[in-house]
Amino acid sequence: MQTNDHKIRDYSAELDRKYGAVGTKEREQFEEEAWNFYSGQILQEARREAKVTQAELAERTQTTKSYISKVENGVITPSVGMFYRIVAALGMRVEVVKPIY
Repeated sequence: MQTNDHKIRDYSAELDRKYGAVGTKEREQFEEEAWNFYSGQILQEARREAKVTQAELAERTQTTKSYISKVENGVITPSVGMFYRIVAALGMRVEVVKPIY
């Protein structure tokens, strides 16, 4: 008797099945939403580690608590400028590094 152990063994195949092949509109939308959520979670974790409330961060970045919440939950994507303001307000920095070949 064969049972399903509910373990994913091929993530690429699972993503293809659920969201379409790489390069399709559906897959690109999923990946954009995933990056938004991931980025928001990083900012939320940094904010909490800095012991800053959403309201305090909103004040520091001249926006609203609601906006900060939406960014942290991946609902909206901040502009590049706002992203840098949020990062700076949390005492962090963004570093772009060229890979060494």
